[in-house]
Amino acid sequence: MLLVKTYSRQRAESERYADQNLNQIELQVRQAMSGQLFFGVVQVFMSAVPAIIYLVSGWLIASAQGQGFDPGITAGTIVAFTTVQARLLFPMMALMRVTLDLQTSRALFSRIFEYIDLEPEIVDAPDAKEPSSDPAVAGRIEFDRVRFRYPDVPDDTRPTIDDVSFTVEPGEFIAFVGASGSGKTTIGMLLPRLYEVSSGAVRYGGDDVRDLKHESLMERIGVVTQEPYLFHATIAENLRYAKPDASDEELEQAARLANIHDTIATFEHGYDTVVGERGYRLSGGEKQRIAIARVLLKNPRVLVLDEATSALDTLNERVVQRALDDARSGRTTVAIAHRLSTIVDADRIYVLDAGRIIEQGTHDALLELEGAYAALYSQQHS
Repeated sequence: MLLVKTYSRQRAESERYADQNLNQIELQVRQAMSGQLFFGVVQVFMSAVPAIIYLVSGWLIASAQGQGFDPGITAGTIVAFTTVQARLLFPMMALMRVTLDLQTSRALFSRIFEYIDLEPEIVDAPDAKEPSSDPAVAGRIEFDRVRFRYPDVPDDTRPTIDDVSFTVEPGEFIAFVGASGSGKTTIGMLLPRLYEVSSGAVRYGGDDVRDLKHESLMERIGVVTQEPYLFHATIAENLRYAKPDASDEELEQAARLANIHDTIATFEHGYDTVVGERGYRLSGGEKQRIAIARVLLKNPRVLVLDEATSALDTLNERVVQRALDDARSGRTTVAIAHRLSTIVDADRIYVLDAGRIIEQGTHDALLELEGAYAALYSQQHS
């Protein structure tokens, strides 16, 4: 509605709706009238047949009696015959209408079954196993010469991820930076196996993610996206989406870690406050912190932060960043950053360009290189 008003498109949208509405009316009328002429003819025939039988049989009976011989049939027999005929024809009409309904619904069924019959491209291997729970390796991430190309991209084009290798030990904090389209977000999606690598291997806890049960892997990985999605429900219901059986104490603890509990406490209905569609009743910072609290309630071993503060103003960014700093304590953290100020204390920073790692190191070490990272940092702080 805001877009329509700011571009003064009310009249055009009303006319477009009217055109679509007329088209819908025409289609519904055509559907309602489909086959009605045929059924009308059959109905007339069914109604006329008893009258014709009575007329002909009555004339024959009267003629026979007038000539002095027994016709061999009575009026009661004729009435019984026409009654049985009607009882047979009406069910036949009902079956014919069912056939018509099936014909008109075939197009809809074909589209529904097209989706129902889809086979997932990413499925568990027959011998898939649970991820390791050994504290020494749980949360360890390894990319081994990973290449990835989206399915709809021609094979002769450069891969989105091209020969990327790195290792993250449990509890480490690493970050990926680079220009838009360099492949940062794709790396974040390859880790929980939302995409399948074209070649190479992504490992979690020393095991190839393709050898692990996907549901169990996802339970150990939490993702905070740039644009958090909140349902048109209460804050408590949005938080419990990560853990349906969570107690009120667990909700409050997660909210405190995400630095949002005090804000929720100021609302009239507290955790029972309805946030509105996509959380429109909350500010950007509040939505982001609720999303962080939801991930913390899930309590994953690995945290993927996909530009979680890039859409916020400076004040909200600082508040959310403090929440993220608390959230990643004791967890392996992979941050995809746009604002370099949020990842200066990372254990390692990887600079991506066209799907390749071109620089890596700590913030200070990369600044001393005076390469791509130093140029990005200079642009943001000039």
